[in-house]
Amino acid sequence: MKRRSDTPSGLPLDTRCLLDALAGLECTGALYLLDEEERVSYWSSAAEQLTGHTGEFATGESIARLLPGYGPPRADDGRGEDEIRVERADGSALLLRRRYHPLRDREGTARGRLEVLTAIETIGTPLAEADVEILHGLLTREPAMKQVFRLIRNVAETEATVLVRGESGTGKELVARAVHAESHRAREPFLAVNCAALAPSLLESELFGHVRGAFTGAVRSHAGLFQRADGGTLFLDEVAELPLELQAKLLRVLQERSFVPVGGDRMLSVDVRIVAATHRSLRDAVREGRFREDLMYRLRVVPLFLPPLRERRRDIGLLLWHFIERHNARGLRRIVRIDPDAMRRLLDHAWPGNVRELQNVVEYAFAVGRGEVLELDDLPPEFRDERAGPQTSMEAVPDEADRIRTALRQSGGRIDQAARLLQMSRATLWRKRKKLGV
Repeated sequence: MKRRSDTPSGLPLDTRCLLDALAGLECTGALYLLDEEERVSYWSSAAEQLTGHTGEFATGESIARLLPGYGPPRADDGRGEDEIRVERADGSALLLRRRYHPLRDREGTARGRLEVLTAIETIGTPLAEADVEILHGLLTREPAMKQVFRLIRNVAETEATVLVRGESGTGKELVARAVHAESHRAREPFLAVNCAALAPSLLESELFGHVRGAFTGAVRSHAGLFQRADGGTLFLDEVAELPLELQAKLLRVLQERSFVPVGGDRMLSVDVRIVAATHRSLRDAVREGRFREDLMYRLRVVPLFLPPLRERRRDIGLLLWHFIERHNARGLRRIVRIDPDAMRRLLDHAWPGNVRELQNVVEYAFAVGRGEVLELDDLPPEFRDERAGPQTSMEAVPDEADRIRTALRQSGGRIDQAARLLQMSRATLWRKRKKLGV
């Protein structure tokens, strides 16, 4: 047994109190300690095996964030036993028996809680299948996305600046968080800003901070994101929308790791890793004179391209069940099966809003539907109103560019299906689209 000074996170616990708590729980199972703020201060190897979260990752994290579906104990005295339903790191759901006991110091002040989890039941879904790979909230079966995962893990070990490209809703911020979580900066801050959401003057102050009196209304000094993210990672979403006047200042931070706050006269040094994201081509922005070429090369050291959901057909069911299990854990409705007609409509949808749209569809279904089966009537109107309709014959469209557009429209944007309609390979379709500007 550790001495008082060696207790995880330095908690000044009475050793006898800790022994009593362990004995009271008849400790067999996944054991962990929580501090006063419900953050993990100790995570046993059994907890690692049960939840899929390593001790290094779990320590210091909120238990509610680690285990979606987790709720605080209801017992007034902080001790007892109950059952909870949570989601593991691999996406499968678990029904757990939780035993808990308060931890108090020698003066009797509550200093946290000791808990032990034992599994009652594993609820099998596509999330637990062998070919599913999971990385910090990102899930996939698709080889293209698994390659993205490999790149994330590799680049996280370096200090290289990362540029994430992908359509809206594909999970660019999740990728940025994964890069941060896999890096040696994981214990330091991760901060994010949408460069398109703020006016240039406000964005400059938000990024670099300002000193008191720098402008009307600046009644006190403000530490910007670069200063607050020192030692960690700063995520610049929609970086292509960054105003030109701020691009030079960002370039200086990347080159010299220093900047001057708005209205200030003193240089501040920072150690911040940049992960940027955009749904637009920075090269096109450079050609149009809207983006600095030197900054593009600084940001685009390691580009990561996220495929849209319409090109990840095998992931649609996987992500669907992932979001369903999240809502199941809240207890308002429990879905255990999807009606085949509803599933067909979901698989045939083009998903212009990508994963975010799929998440919204599940939220809609839980809001309007009832029962254990997700029915077609539980889906938004655009799914219920979809009709197959007669398709235009490819031979009836004389212009090749129009034929490609028609095939893409009929296939809902799915390249494989469009190529089959046109009776050509994916590579040939890609070359023709590039040549014809489709």
